Formats: sequence, structure tokens, C-alpha cells
Amino acid sequence: MNLGAILTAMVTPFGPDGRVDEEAAVRLMNHLADHGSDGLVICGTTGEVSTLSDSEQLGLIELAVREMSGRCTIVAGVGSNDTRHAVGLTEHATELRPDALLSVNPYYNKPSRRGIVRHYQEIDRATDLPILLYNIPQRTASNLDNELLAELAQLEHIAGVKQANPESLQKIDGLQIYAGNDDLLADVLDMGEPGGVLVASHLFGEDMHRMVDEPARRREIDASLKDAYTDLAVAPLACTVKAALKLVGLDVGPPRLPYIELDADELAPVREMLERHGLLQTTTA
Repeated sequence: MNLGAILTAMVTPFGPDGRVDEEAAVRLMNHLADHGSDGLVICGTTGEVSTLSDSEQLGLIELAVREMSGRCTIVAGVGSNDTRHAVGLTEHATELRPDALLSVNPYYNKPSRRGIVRHYQEIDRATDLPILLYNIPQRTASNLDNELLAELAQLEHIAGVKQANPESLQKIDGLQIYAGNDDLLADVLDMGEPGGVLVASHLFGEDMHRMVDEPARRREIDASLKDAYTDLAVAPLACTVKAALKLVGLDVGPPRLPYIELDADELAPVREMLERHGLLQTTTA
């Protein structure tokens, strides 16, 4: 699996009518590829996948593969807490031929350890593409601990993990480790692992790629972006990233309910952060 280092978990643009805006999606894909992203994760959490229909989800994956082939890698989000649904999405996405699949640990229903293994065995049988696991216990209410990850790594197509649990951040035989949070990227790179599935890279992709290309300055660059990681977290990331992109002239529309646009108090630190980093012109009286 060679997906690159900076993989942006891309937001999904919606038009005024609430539908997926494919033209805006293609513009954003190309912008990200031009500004530091080696790959794009389509239909992940930041892509508001939980509010997409299957046809919208597969349509976005197909669009990304068609439009971005040769420009950047494409990782398709196909997770579900219903194994039958996850297998179906995996099979359909495999036909579209992205570079890899992202499959989240089943959420909400909290399966047992044996249930998680069976879940991933079924998904593994449904594809010939590399699978990137997604461990995010703060959303799923269960953790893929390192012993379980090592067991899952024995499955034929499971090739890596997007690790969003800092307490579990360590090398696993047979798995590539990708940072699942922006503030883990430097740690993952210091481990000699490939990179991260990131959100701040919508705005700071070139800076984040410098953390890969300039290891001697990695910690300095990381420190310079800490405020961005913090201020983008004032609301759900899909909402803050969409607001920030609009402020810098890349309007990708509003989020879908139950996500909602930022209010004035939430927008203020995002605007100030963008001004500090020179992405907006500071207004003067």
C-alpha cells in the first residue's frame, strides 16, 4: 500500500438545495492535490458520511476515482456498524477501483472482540483492495487495541490503520500506521510510519507536507500549527473546515443536519486563526 503521506479527509460539498455539489467537489479535489495532499479520503467522518445515502457515497467515490486518477491516491470510506451493509459497500466500492478502502471499527452497538474479528473477516473476503482500519474509540465506544490490531493484520487485505487513539500509538507488525488526528502527525512520522489522514490539510497541506520533507524542522512546523488544530476543533470538524474554506474563498456549501453552520462565537476564533497564518487579510479600521 503506497498512499502517500498527507491524506486529506475531504469535506463533502453540498449545494443550496442540500444535494451533493459535484462541481464544487472536483474543484476542491484539485485544490487539495495542488496544495500538499498526496491523497484524498472520500466519505469519511469529515465528509459527513453518516448523512450520505449509499448512492451519494458511491457516486462521490466514483467521481473521485474518475477525476483524480494519476493526480493523487483515493481512499474510499466504506465503514458501517452493520456487517452486511459494510460488506455491500465494500463490494460496490471495490468495483470502482480506488487505491484503498477505509473501514471504521463498528460503532454504537459495541460488538465483542470476537464480533469485531468476524466483522473484519467478512469485509476482508469482500475485496482485493488494501484496507485501512480506522480506530477512533471516542466515536465508536470500543477500541482496537494493539493486540487486536496485530491479529487483524493477519487478514489478507488489511494493510494499515488510521490511529486516532494516542494511547495506542505504536508500531504493529504488518500494518502501516497513519495518524488519525492532526496533532499525531509528527509523532507518527518520527516512528518512521507513512503519514496521516488529516483535516487541517484542507488549509495547511503544504505546511503539513513540509513536516514530511523537512524532518529537521518537523517539530517546529508542528508547533506552528497547534493553534490551527485547536481552533478548528471549536465545533465538529466538518463544520469548521467548511466555514474556514468559505473564508479563504473556497465555498463548499453548508453542512447537513444534524451538523449546523458556525455561529458568530464559533466563527471568531477560526477567522482570527486564519488571519494569524496570513490566509486572510487583517481588517483595519
